[in-house]
Amino acid sequence: MYNIEEKDPMDLFRYGLRAPDTRRQYPRRFQYFLDFLKMPGILEDQAKQFISNARIDPQWAQQSLMSFIEFQKERVARGEIAEPTITNYYKATKLFCVMNDLLLNWKKISRGLPIGRRAANDRAPSIEEIQKLIEYPDRRLKAIVFTMISSGIRIGAWDYLRWKDIIPASDTNGEIIAARVRVYADDSEQYYTFITPEAYASLKDWIDFRISYGEKINADSWVMRDIWQTTNMKYGARLGLATFPKKLKSSGIKRLLERALWEQGLRHTLKEKERRHEWKAAHGFRKFYKTHAEQVMKPINVEITMGHEIGVSSSYYKPTEREVLESESSAIAYDKRRKYCASETDKGVDRKN
Repeated sequence: MYNIEEKDPMDLFRYGLRAPDTRRQYPRRFQYFLDFLKMPGILEDQAKQFISNARIDPQWAQQSLMSFIEFQKERVARGEIAEPTITNYYKATKLFCVMNDLLLNWKKISRGLPIGRRAANDRAPSIEEIQKLIEYPDRRLKAIVFTMISSGIRIGAWDYLRWKDIIPASDTNGEIIAARVRVYADDSEQYYTFITPEAYASLKDWIDFRISYGEKINADSWVMRDIWQTTNMKYGARLGLATFPKKLKSSGIKRLLERALWEQGLRHTLKEKERRHEWKAAHGFRKFYKTHAEQVMKPINVEITMGHEIGVSSSYYKPTEREVLESESSAIAYDKRRKYCASETDKGVDRKN
């Protein structure tokens, strides 16, 4: 008979992580606390040691977390991190303790958390910055950026995105007006959104390029993959180089974006006392989508297409996908949102792989 009490502490912790983003972020945030305690070994070993010590002396665990919060507040004062970062560390650690039945005085501990600005003051990128970014010579970048700014997906969504999850929608004349995107497919957090025709065209160009090099694309093919050599090849070696694709994870996509930002002159060394750049590499695209979409769509539809909870409204507001699509693909919406890519659609940009 299965005994959950025998489960590894980290397995219990991960059991409580439902959303894809929290599954990715919370273990790393919890490890910051364990590293502060100078727990040896890898994360799983650190977690076991912490639980063992905490069950022997819960007061030690409580005092350790309070000391950790005080240490992070000192970092805030020095301008090293923002206040909400402390809360993120706290939430991850609390969930680990709760999932492992460790009873602490959370009301007492949380009294030391800073109460301040919850939203970061970073902005969305400008259209000019996006246009400069997509000039970076990597065939994947244009498709990545266009998809993210026209759908609002989180960067973690790329870990789930297969070609079958992107379905073009056409009007009565057969012209593609958008493409439906199934986000976090087959996960409990699955939802849908849409991308512009330009974004779909850039993805299709990328897929067609892979096909031209011999990759067998099917419904289960990852939308983003690794690159392969396409130059300085001997005659006849074209096919086969791309036939063993490896998924490009969200972490790899983030590194690609960061590299492009620096090489395109959109990132500069932070000045003294500056904590962050003006806009975030990946989350800035999500802000771009929300900012522009809310000008032409119902705010509640924007929340739906961003995968946000809409509270009690979800029990009563049930728009069809067609209704959301029509609101998103209205002439006004596209006039506003096509500006960032229309000039690039028909312009050839030299790219390397």
